[in-house]
Amino acid sequence: MSDELAGKVAIITGAGNGIGQATAEVFVAEGAKVVIADIDAEAGGKVAADLGDAAHFVPTDVSDVDSVNALVNAAVEHFGKLDCIVNNAGISGSFRRLMMDDLRDFQKVIQVDLLGVILGTQAAARVMQPGGSIVNTTSIAGIQPGVGFTSYRAAKAGVIHFSRCAAIELAELGLRVNVIAPGNIQTKINAIFDTESVVAQIQPLQRLGSPTDLANAAVYLASDRAAQVTGVVLPVDGGTTAGHPPLKTETVFKDKAPRG
Repeated sequence: MSDELAGKVAIITGAGNGIGQATAEVFVAEGAKVVIADIDAEAGGKVAADLGDAAHFVPTDVSDVDSVNALVNAAVEHFGKLDCIVNNAGISGSFRRLMMDDLRDFQKVIQVDLLGVILGTQAAARVMQPGGSIVNTTSIAGIQPGVGFTSYRAAKAGVIHFSRCAAIELAELGLRVNVIAPGNIQTKINAIFDTESVVAQIQPLQRLGSPTDLANAAVYLASDRAAQVTGVVLPVDGGTTAGHPPLKTETVFKDKAPRG
């Protein structure tokens, strides 16, 4: 590691597992002090304990404004300042197709996946000095249309538009706002999918992504190397949003003659 984040203090929401946990681990390895935020006190507390003095756990419900404000205040009180927040906490909701969806989970998904990002961005911006970085997590489901997960897709699309608007507004404070968009990553939230098959069918780069891939992208956006980068949506998806991999030649051409 290169101490890319030495001297910086970051909050990472949803850091009790998956992408959030990996991001906390990589941030600490790169020299940052990290506040672990998660609604699961047992999981979040364990991650913080494993990371030692460089980490501090604050139980947080990102959908609750008082809880988010308390989180930001706790980060400043414990580590003295705040340089970055990674608004990563999220839930998926259910798969139901549109015409069969009674939207029973709409309110909860919107509150966690979209409102949580808005609240985290707002609270962090109030205490950050110029040069601060806000990194919000969307999904390739917020970039590309698809079937099912209507509430989730709407929330994640909202994260993108909100973040780009926030990037414009917060630029006058010297703050940057960017978005990372995971795709086909091995995490608990994607456990219902056969991710290896998904990669084979729709991802040009035939490599299954890991939470650490997202963490590395967040490190860049949080670091001074990205000082001129704001309002950007960075897919970490093996090229999925660029387009599907090419079909095998024999399925495209009627004859088998060599083509050059």
